[in-house]
Amino acid sequence: MLGRLLAHYLRRGWPLIIGVLIFQIAQSLASLWLPTLQADIIDDGVLKGDVDFIWRTGGLMLVISLGQIICTIVAVYFGSRLAMGMGRDIRGDLFHRVVQFSQREVGQFGAPSLITRNTNDVQQVQMLVQMSATMMVSAPILAIGGVIFAIRQDVGLSWLMAVSVPVLLIIVSLIVVRMVPAFRAMQKRIDRVNQIMREQLTGIRVVRAFVREPQEHARFTRASEDVMESAVRAGNLMAIMFPAVTVVLNVSSAAVIWFGAFQVQDGNAQIGTLFAFLTYMMQILMGVMMATFMFVMIPRAAVCAGRIGDVLQTEPSVAARAELAAPPAPMGRVEFDHVDFTYPGAEDAVVTDVSFTVEPGTTTAIIGSTGSGKTTLVGLLPRLFDVTGGRVLLDGVDVRDYDPDVLWKRIGLVQQRAFLFSGTVASNLRYGDESATDDELWDALEIAQAKGFVEEMRLDAPIAQGGTNVSGGQRQRLSIARAIVHKPAVYVFDDSFSALDLSTDAALRHALDERLPEATRIVVAQRVSSIQHADQIIVIDHGRIVGVGAHDDLVETCETYREIVESQLTAQEA
Repeated sequence: MLGRLLAHYLRRGWPLIIGVLIFQIAQSLASLWLPTLQADIIDDGVLKGDVDFIWRTGGLMLVISLGQIICTIVAVYFGSRLAMGMGRDIRGDLFHRVVQFSQREVGQFGAPSLITRNTNDVQQVQMLVQMSATMMVSAPILAIGGVIFAIRQDVGLSWLMAVSVPVLLIIVSLIVVRMVPAFRAMQKRIDRVNQIMREQLTGIRVVRAFVREPQEHARFTRASEDVMESAVRAGNLMAIMFPAVTVVLNVSSAAVIWFGAFQVQDGNAQIGTLFAFLTYMMQILMGVMMATFMFVMIPRAAVCAGRIGDVLQTEPSVAARAELAAPPAPMGRVEFDHVDFTYPGAEDAVVTDVSFTVEPGTTTAIIGSTGSGKTTLVGLLPRLFDVTGGRVLLDGVDVRDYDPDVLWKRIGLVQQRAFLFSGTVASNLRYGDESATDDELWDALEIAQAKGFVEEMRLDAPIAQGGTNVSGGQRQRLSIARAIVHKPAVYVFDDSFSALDLSTDAALRHALDERLPEATRIVVAQRVSSIQHADQIIVIDHGRIVGVGAHDDLVETCETYREIVESQLTAQEA
């Protein structure tokens, strides 16, 4: 997966790759040339007392060193641009794919894991590319070129390379093989830390209300210790690697000096040659060590690339069909035709054989006990899920045959758990329509019974992430206003009046009837007072329709509805 991911995203930056190769090759060749010049200065300049040769060769070495510095800077710059651009593209594609996911795929991966994959995992792959552009290109040139230049200097000592390099490769291979499981476990445990942190931040009020800070602190500590354990395991392996490489380097250096000294003593080699061979030996082993460092990063990057690939290769279960129907004129007629729905992996259906029709410009209410399938049922209309049986039709066309953008433009969904984005009141309302004027925003706020408190706040008042700086009722009314700005043909209110008092609830319903008479409204509610004036009331019990009709008729004919009414009347009287 790592190879396919890099091949796909790096081909977009091929000019930068060429630039990295050219300048890294240039600086590596310069690095290989310098020891030869150093040997010439010692043998032909210092030992012979030729000062002019020393100045000429030294000046050439200085020019080559400056060129090497410039090439290195440019290569690192190109490598950084390449890595950062690749990270940008991967994050963009990940975000685009996750936005396409239905709730099924989001639940499958989990929000904390998706966040980790789009941040930490991408960063690991990005770091691998950057370090490869810095080290991986020059490492084989230094290693191979060092062998060639070292043999040119002294063939008699070349057997030392034949011993040192294989020993180093064996040590590195044994350690790297053990690092892959450690990195895989580390990434999963990072997911767990993110999950706990996200839960604690989101539910901080619940944690404090039940005095659970010590328990939550202990839970987070355990998760952190698990990450630490995996990191320590991987770190121990890395800690073994570098001392082992250092031992090989130092032993090799000592061996070159020891055996080279005998050759100098016997007159078979010159001092400058010995110094050059020692430098090339170090370059060879440094090249191997740089490759070793890359091998340390590759296992973790491979694990991260696999996790990224899992997201990118997952096709959304709710997707547009290849052939889309021509959208009819928006009227707002909704029809559920023998609809069944079962969650993936569940044994029992949540919705079974549900059929009803909502005529344009009417209000249909859906009521039932908790867990009866109301929210799931209305979620099938905007395709939060796709039906597993039957059809859901909007204006006579199966919702699966619509272009998703066209479908969502015709439906305004207001969920029970109202969510506001960080920004201002106006920016949240304009999620419904970016081009909406201030007058249109105020009209929507007036219908949603939110104009009063927004006048005190102003349209440019800041909204915290999730709307935590406004009350639950204010969040719901702002969410309703956002849907009104959207101007859909069908409004779906999924228990979105639950945080409103009875007078505000009544005023809001009256405003909807008066100001938006042509819009179709589907209301999921728990309170009978919110729906008793609906044109049609549908009673759901265990995913099945057990009653359809007006309030007065259902009180007489539907036992389930009558029990709901009596329970709420009894509570009010009490």
